[in-house]
Formats: sequence, structure tokens, C-alpha cells
Amino acid sequence: MLRFLPSRHRWTATPAWGAAIVAGLGCALPLLLGLFSGHSGFLWASIGAFLAAQADPLHRFGMLRMLLLTLLGACSAGLGFWSAPGPLESLLVFATGGLLLAWLQRFGREAGKLGLGMLICLCLGQGQQCLGSMPNPYAVATLFTLGGLWATLLAFSLRGLHGLRLWPYMPHLPSVLKVLRRHALRLPQPQWRLYALGCATVCGLAGLLVNLSGQPRGHWLTVAVVASLQIDLKGRLPRALKIALTVLLTTGLLVLLGHGLRNPAQMVALALSLILLNRAFQVGRYSLYVLQMGFCILLLAESLAQDWQLSRERLISSLIGALLALLVALSLHIRRRLGGWHADCTDTDALPR
Repeated sequence: MLRFLPSRHRWTATPAWGAAIVAGLGCALPLLLGLFSGHSGFLWASIGAFLAAQADPLHRFGMLRMLLLTLLGACSAGLGFWSAPGPLESLLVFATGGLLLAWLQRFGREAGKLGLGMLICLCLGQGQQCLGSMPNPYAVATLFTLGGLWATLLAFSLRGLHGLRLWPYMPHLPSVLKVLRRHALRLPQPQWRLYALGCATVCGLAGLLVNLSGQPRGHWLTVAVVASLQIDLKGRLPRALKIALTVLLTTGLLVLLGHGLRNPAQMVALALSLILLNRAFQVGRYSLYVLQMGFCILLLAESLAQDWQLSRERLISSLIGALLALLVALSLHIRRRLGGWHADCTDTDALPR
């Protein structure tokens, strides 16, 4: 499951209470403003603060990563909002997003997290456009940026309390490129091309399907697709099926919580509590991190929702997204088997396994 993403601690959770405080306080203010004002635009500020807080502010490159996540996330959210009305725009933008995710994953786990955040923001921008709560993509990007800068300000204060430099020394660009190239060489080119083709295909189809169906909360479908994109490069379909079932169980739990509470105040309290705990004990394994982040993002986006009577539509969207990812996984599995069979018949070397 994305074995080319290096991870030193795959099953352990690393406590990071500094980042958890930044995430909790960063999301609390926009959510409370949205709760008291009734305007869902503050959700974008809370999502921006949460995405920026994915970087550890006490880490050497934490501040740089926070600014990158804020800038790229705002651009992705605005681009998703802009592409929602047009089917061709949705297809091209989401296919490019899937290809970009596969490309960034070649350079290591942290680069993969950056691409994951961008693609999820793209999904939210397209899904929220149908609700009509925001006038244009510029407003979405502005609110997202304000939330990210609010979390960055909290991170600067946290670094000052620890006696650290507000802006640490940055490495030389050639050194960074050398490390990224070393990570990229760990994955054989034929495997990556096949995986990149699958990412671009499934993301493009998901964006097109949401546009053609006109679902008011289509991000449930696209986020489920993104969370199920961890296609096993060795072609093991049972592993892909387990990932899809886990995604469905996670979204089902969220729908059950929202349908049972139906109170925005209780949903906001639940969202802040879970965000604080999830950020404090963030898992190291990339596949679990994808599920953790997807759950928190959906919880934030739905914390002020008033239409939980549409729980069935949310579940159906998640089911379609998981099945779409499984269909692409099956297609890649068949393509890989046919390639190996053809290589055996022509006495040539098969693809690396």
C-alpha cells in the first residue's frame, strides 16, 4: 500500500501537543464565528487553519510547510470552486490533481501529504459550490488563507514560547533536490506510470460524475475516492478491498454521528475534540494518515450542516467513490497481469514486482 512512501514509524502515533494546540485554537475561532453568525463561509477559515496545522511548528521546516499548505490549499479550493459548473473543467482539473498527487508521492511521505491536502481542498471546493454559500472562488481562497495565516500566527507564538527562532535556517535548494531525487529513484518507472494513470483516471471520473449528477455535497464522493486511492502496486486486490471497506466504515460512522446529533453546537464541540486528539496523536503510517485526515476534513466541512436528513445520499456518494476506486484498481490489476503474461510469452523481462 504505497510502499514507495518511506516511513520510519509506520504503526506508532507520535504525540505533538504543540501542533494539536495550534490546530485546536486555529479551528476554534472560525467555527465559533460560523456557529454564532450562521454563515458557512467561516468553515473555509477553519479548514485552512486545520490544513496549516498539519505541519509541526516546532520542526525545522514546520513554518515553511505551513505557508506552503496554506498557499497551495487556497489555490486548490478556489480552483475546485471555479471548475464545479463545467463538466470539462471538472474532468481536467481533477485528472491533473490526481496526476499531481501521484507525482508528489514519488518524493516521500511528506510530499505525498502535501499533494493529499491539495487534492482534498479541490474536492471540498467543488462540493461546496453547489450550496451557494460563497459568491466566487476568490472569496473561498481568501477565507482559506486567513484561516491558515491565523494558525501560522499561533505557530509563531508557540515557537517564541519555546525560545526558538521564528524563522529557522533553511537548507540549500541543491540539497533539497538531491534528497527528493533519492526518494524518487526508489520507485521503478513502470510501476509509477501505471499508478499515475490510475490516479488521473479515477480522479477525473469522480470530478466529472459529481458535476453531471449535481449532488449538493459531492465532496463525499470525491473524498472517498481520494481516501481509496492507495492502490497496491503489486496488484493485490484484497488489500484494495480492505481499504475501500475501511473508507466506507469511516464515512458511515461520521454520518451516524451527524444524524444522531443534528445540533451544530454539539457537532462543533465534537469536531474540536476529535481534531485536538487526532492532531496530538497523528499516526505515522501514510495509509492511516489519509483516513485520519479525510475523517477530520469531512467532520469540519459538515460541522455546521443542517441537512442531515440527506444521510442516505451521503452514504451512497461514499459507496460510489469507493467502488470507482476499486474499479480502477481492478483495471490496473488486469493490465499488470496482461503485461506480465505478454512478457512471458515473448521471453522478455516482466515488470518489477
